[in-house]
Amino acid sequence: MLDLMDMAIFDFLTGNMDRHHYETFKMFGNETFPLHLDQGRAFGKAFHDELSILAPLLQCCLVRQTTLATLLKFHNGKPLSSSLRDAMKVDPVSPVLWEPHMAALDRRTAIILDAIRKCVQKSEAPVDNNDVNDFV
Repeated sequence: MLDLMDMAIFDFLTGNMDRHHYETFKMFGNETFPLHLDQGRAFGKAFHDELSILAPLLQCCLVRQTTLATLLKFHNGKPLSSSLRDAMKVDPVSPVLWEPHMAALDRRTAIILDAIRKCVQKSEAPVDNNDVNDFV
């Protein structure tokens, strides 16, 4: 489940709006992981943040501690755009990404962290005893 949350976060960061399914290695059985294939629409719309991509995260409110730590590092320290810009500097076709896409990465990092914050707040909400009694 955490792998799918990571995939939703990755898709949201890159703006990949057409994740129809995911692939795994069948030969590994339950010890497999989703493969991030089909990034055809990634980095398509720099000025539009498609929040529906985050639906798995918002519905399940699950995130790896390491994923959260990485997002916080990019939000509070060196931005993701800056790290990515440095990594792609040596690419022969540099700049690989249009500057508005770099800005979108940083904006979307903040949006993801806000979604996680809302999940935490939701989990800390007081329990209504009437609701609990309906399920007992």
